[in-house]
Amino acid sequence: MEFIKFMGIQERREREKERRRQQIMVAAKRVFSIKGYSRTTMEDIAKHAEVSPATIYLYFKNKDELYASLSLRILQYMLVKIEHVTSEKDMDVIQRMNALKEAMYDVYEFDPLILINMFHLQSGDTIKNLSTELLSDIKNLSRKSLSAISNIFKRGIDEGVFIENKPVALSDILWAMFSGIVLWEESKKNINDGKNYLRQTFDTAFEIFMRGITKKDELIM
Repeated sequence: MEFIKFMGIQERREREKERRRQQIMVAAKRVFSIKGYSRTTMEDIAKHAEVSPATIYLYFKNKDELYASLSLRILQYMLVKIEHVTSEKDMDVIQRMNALKEAMYDVYEFDPLILINMFHLQSGDTIKNLSTELLSDIKNLSRKSLSAISNIFKRGIDEGVFIENKPVALSDILWAMFSGIVLWEESKKNINDGKNYLRQTFDTAFEIFMRGITKKDELIM
């Protein structure tokens, strides 16, 4: 009986801990979106989360780790979307690639701010300051997504639809193209009165990319 009571207390503590963690992350996202990463302090986040700065440090060792933790959610969502595309059985390779394009754009729409933060994270020095566990989670999710994309390219090459090339290189190029367009279009908002041309730009880039890797006797789009 005492053991059951103890387990119940432990479960409540774990739920409260996770609730507080999510509360801090929601506040962090809000502050990062308003002030940007460089100008945000842990005190700012604590104020918005209605906790003390000391409480935040119980969950995240520094601002870099809190910033990076936001990326896990978008990486998990991305992996689910991409794996759904790869698991579809009634698609040819071209249809699967178009479904992949839609999945990637859907990831952007799911949470533009966090996706942009993730791309900045992966290209900057912040990632060097993360805990081993968090860094491992980020790398593992990223690798799984890229591996799933590579498998689509491999299938297209094996079926003679795509030109001979390394599937991993093709997946890297597609990923770099997507991340570059997202970051570029975000930077252009400042001079385009907040207008977002990501959809049109990504559609055009994707079509050009597909024309480059698809054999001439195959239907491209």
